[in-house]
Amino acid sequence: MSLINTQIKPFKATAYHDGKFVDITEKDLLGKWSAIVFYPADFTFVCPTELEDLADNYAHFQKIGVEIYGVSTDTHFVHKGWADASPAIKKVKYPLVGDPTGTLSRNFEVMIEEAGLALRGTFVINPAGQIKVLEVLDLGIGRDAQELLRKIKAAQYVESHPGEVCPAAWKEGAKSMTPSIDLVGKI
Repeated sequence: MSLINTQIKPFKATAYHDGKFVDITEKDLLGKWSAIVFYPADFTFVCPTELEDLADNYAHFQKIGVEIYGVSTDTHFVHKGWADASPAIKKVKYPLVGDPTGTLSRNFEVMIEEAGLALRGTFVINPAGQIKVLEVLDLGIGRDAQELLRKIKAAQYVESHPGEVCPAAWKEGAKSMTPSIDLVGKI
């Protein structure tokens, strides 16, 4: 069964954010758009490139009302140590959530049980707490913040324009479509 359109499950975790340790629950995700970005581990190779890419684009996400949450099975203490040690992670202004028990990784079905690590999973959650976009990649494949931004804008557009859909490669400002019998076989 797909997680699309399901409600996020309750959780409580601690994040490293703005130089502090803060508690995060599912309630913090309600009322706004959120992107939960799971990655395997701190102090690795592909992970800092992804988190830095998100950091470099963070203002664009905030402009459209989206909060980013980076999540790995490391603790919040390790997140702080990584931010202190890595120039790429120093740039991160969004919460880095610790998931040492694997609760979040299991809730979102990205836990690699035998390794105790999460796959590269990205989940876009609407203000009602429903998962609207999900993407899961193998460990060696990095993601692109601009593509995530495009997908979130499409999800926001579809939610704010009932009955319309966004075709392939849709970008903000492009024409959407209204499905109807008149389009069948004409696209």
